[in-house]
Amino acid sequence: MAISFDNLRKGKKYVMENYGERFEFQVLDIPEEGSFLVKDLHTLDVFMLNDLIRYGRGKDFDMQEL
Repeated sequence: MAISFDNLRKGKKYVMENYGERFEFQVLDIPEEGSFLVKDLHTLDVFMLNDLIRYGRGKDFDMQEL
């Protein structure tokens, strides 16, 4: 069962699956409510979490804490 975006915490690591893609990331900052600055654990790219779900949530959407 997927966790809610409200349960994401700064400094914690998560894995998210959406539309067949898997993302492992760490939350770096929460600049405002509902907005998360994250770092990809494999490429070390820094981006906003909203960029990953910009096109919606697929049938396979799942997010868990690592």
